[in-house]
Amino acid sequence: MENEPLIDEALKSELSALYKSEDRHYHSLAHIEAMLALAVDCRHLLHDPEAVEAAIWFHDAIYDSRAKDNEAKSAALAEQELSGRTSPERLSRIVAMINATATHQLPQFDDEKAAGDAALFLDMDLAILGAEPSVFDTYEKAVRREYGWVEEPMWRGGRAAVLKSFLARPHIYHTAEFRRRFEAQARQNMERSLAALEAG
Repeated sequence: MENEPLIDEALKSELSALYKSEDRHYHSLAHIEAMLALAVDCRHLLHDPEAVEAAIWFHDAIYDSRAKDNEAKSAALAEQELSGRTSPERLSRIVAMINATATHQLPQFDDEKAAGDAALFLDMDLAILGAEPSVFDTYEKAVRREYGWVEEPMWRGGRAAVLKSFLARPHIYHTAEFRRRFEAQARQNMERSLAALEAG
């Protein structure tokens, strides 16, 4: 059981198919690949890189911009697919990491190592916020396309609220590593975006 890779090739192709669906402009395979690349970068900081990789693969598996329970459904899919491939305790850590992407607050783990991995995983998911301005702008346009059904005034108000909630946090990123790499740029990007939304 433990020798089998958590995410084997069959599972990768099954999940890749979900990420390739036409209505995904940002929450696509490219987002997963970007996070997997960051996980490789940060491998020396991760206690259970395979569990983090599994959380990355599953965290946006179910994505419907009109739904409010994507994270819970993605977590349930992970639970279903990974059950029997790993210990229940490890699986519950993976599920908790996926559920945490709904709020980007750290899940309550007693285990410091699990908490550290979850912090890095959540930071990888938000690394795009601290990308170069042109990359960030492309990301914002892609998210807007995913919410194409939302009328402009509603979109501006909703998106502005999301950006404000992140900007109000003492830190956008949970880990020293990501704060060093992305925090300052993320704040600049979001402030610029917020000003444009509010200017209409």
